[in-house]
Amino acid sequence: MESGQSYHIYNHANGSENIFREEDNYRYFLQQYEKYLGGVVDTYAYCLMPNHFHFLVGVKSDLSGFQNLTGLNFK
Repeated sequence: MESGQSYHIYNHANGSENIFREEDNYRYFLQQYEKYLGGVVDTYAYCLMPNHFHFLVGVKSDLSGFQNLTGLNFK
């Protein structure tokens, strides 16, 4: 990921399984999303469905407080 760029992030469950089975699963997911990505991206839009999710995010320009995760490849 590059600062100043926008990305469509999505994921889908295996087959007909669900990622979110209860309403609390959605809340927990969004809490974890904010915990780990809130300081790194601006979230423009998102959609959580039982078996998949979508996020439209922009990577913040100032990532001075973000620890570089050497060795990870986001391509």
